[in-house]
Amino acid sequence: MQDFTLYFQLGIEHILTPDAMDHILFVAALCLRYQWQDWKKVVILVTAFTIGHSVTLALSALGIVQFPSAWIEFLIPLTIAATCINNLLQRNTAGTRTNHLPVIYFFALFFGLIHGLAFAGQFLSLEGKEGLVTHLLAFNLGIEAAQLLVVLVILSLSLLVVRVIRLSNLWWLRIASAVILILSLAWAYDRFPYNKTTHNEKAVIISCRRTIGIV
Repeated sequence: MQDFTLYFQLGIEHILTPDAMDHILFVAALCLRYQWQDWKKVVILVTAFTIGHSVTLALSALGIVQFPSAWIEFLIPLTIAATCINNLLQRNTAGTRTNHLPVIYFFALFFGLIHGLAFAGQFLSLEGKEGLVTHLLAFNLGIEAAQLLVVLVILSLSLLVVRVIRLSNLWWLRIASAVILILSLAWAYDRFPYNKTTHNEKAVIISCRRTIGIV
């Protein structure tokens, strides 16, 4: 039980930290088009995302799937950007009924697979083979609990903007998505592996120069 609590807390902390702002903004981008009355749709979205990241996290823990962490960190902001672009292309908000399953549900599932590979980094740094299934379950439940808290905040903020500030759902969706899109593209540029390598090499050179007193 102690291990379960530990990994549950690790799952929560993995989301609710400044370093996880990209994951937070991804969940936010998914939920921006929804209001309180759409809570069932939000549950489906979050569940799809959870299923996706649970699958890749489990495969990574079992050593079946391995992917360079630098590329995962680069792909994550691209998933945010794609979700925001999809939001910006919407002509109607979530309240409008459609006869087909919105593409954002598939975004949540597929992009969850990518985010799960990033979650694996922290999980595998602490994990051994003993109690793997229980630890995976606890870690994923912790992530899910943190995501639901983020959803609660986003839905509350949307309610405030639409009901109090009187901004339309569609304009709120577009403005917030545009802001997140800009941030995600900046992250993608900074995290592009070749750029990152170049930045790291420059940092090493500067550090060495400082050490020997050149700068």
